[in-house]
Amino acid sequence: MAAPAPSSCDCFVALPPATAAPVVVFGKNADRPRDEVQEVVYVPAARHRPGDKVQCTYIEIEQVERTHAVVLSRPAWLWGAEMGANEHGVCVGNEGVWTREPVGEQEALLGMDLVRLALERSRSAHEAVRVIAALLERHGQGGPCKEEPAPFCYHNTFLLADRAEAWVLETAGPYWAAQRITEGSRNISNQLSIGTDITAEHAGLRQRARSQGWWSGDGEFSFAEVFSLEQQPVRMEAAKARYRAGRELLRQHAGRITAETFMGILRDKASGICVDSEGFRTAGSMVSVLPRDPALPCVHFFTATPDPSRSVFKPFVFVDGLKPAPQVMSPSFADDPAKKIPRFQSKVDRRHQLYRRHEAALALMESDPEQGQKLQETLRALERQGLEAAHALLAGTLAPAPEELAELFFDCVDAEMKFYNWETYKEMRDIPPSALDPSLASGCTSAAPARH
Repeated sequence: MAAPAPSSCDCFVALPPATAAPVVVFGKNADRPRDEVQEVVYVPAARHRPGDKVQCTYIEIEQVERTHAVVLSRPAWLWGAEMGANEHGVCVGNEGVWTREPVGEQEALLGMDLVRLALERSRSAHEAVRVIAALLERHGQGGPCKEEPAPFCYHNTFLLADRAEAWVLETAGPYWAAQRITEGSRNISNQLSIGTDITAEHAGLRQRARSQGWWSGDGEFSFAEVFSLEQQPVRMEAAKARYRAGRELLRQHAGRITAETFMGILRDKASGICVDSEGFRTAGSMVSVLPRDPALPCVHFFTATPDPSRSVFKPFVFVDGLKPAPQVMSPSFADDPAKKIPRFQSKVDRRHQLYRRHEAALALMESDPEQGQKLQETLRALERQGLEAAHALLAGTLAPAPEELAELFFDCVDAEMKFYNWETYKEMRDIPPSALDPSLASGCTSAAPARH
């Protein structure tokens, strides 16, 4: 019996006047193999010595003098990330695409490596585009994108955003085209979507198309038309419907888009944007709010657990002295099968603490739908607390102490884990969500005066 056709991801951005406030909103679902664990990790800024190298998922490359602080949502077996943000308010997410250029199984940089490298090396979305383009030219892209022996390889399209603008960067092997977005909204899925509106491109892009007979050289040049496969894989045909659905959802909310809007879109199962299938599912989700006012902090929300329709978005803010959140970091292994050659000859259990609690809670919710609904409502109340604190922070009406912000993400994860504890849940399951005591959130709202 054939395995289910892999799905992949959807990524969104909205800028004024599509947003309800003078902010840029970024969001992404990472759709991955069903049993894959996604962790959320913070990597502080660092200085490096001349000649230093950095080991990416498969290959080692030259390190730069300074890397910026980043927060990443990533498959636990690899070095890169599906999506993330840096201390300068840059957000990046990627999608898999298949084009007329052959996909390389040879180990090079994964698209997920390029996401992390761009975040670590860029102060703006435009600079991130240039970083990825230069890395593609020097090192190429390729290698298995799943933690299993059977090859699963693809090229990448990226959505990059900062406080001022967004960029779509689409690749076909070493070749690429980029489109700048300064207003409105945009989404990407598993297909090329840049047509003739190209802001920047690989120097040899059009010559490559002419030499292969894909473009005559006459008329306008559409990157999507020229480099897309004539016969699309099943997964790309499915992506067309998700792309259209995402674009329609953005249109429906134009002028009113908030973080909550994007969370709702990422939870939309009818469109296929929220995936929960036998083979693939949404393994992690991210929403970021990037204020135009540089005096205000950017706020990033992560689930760190699968299926956003049954997960909690938890706020993260870059600040000095951040408290690590080991609850969402997977264990490390001395003899990791993803690093040992030949790779992927065995499996290890990469589930982190929150993942395990969430997994058990889902099973209980399914076995007892009525009580499961109550738990779900309670968890959404917890999420609303984080959102309300974020709104107050972005409005300038809340000025928490730096140490509170440093512990914000940790505290929200800790509060969620407490609600997943079955004994705690049994004690409180008859309490209506409206009566939820904010102190139970263990400081998840930075406005809460009590510390736990």
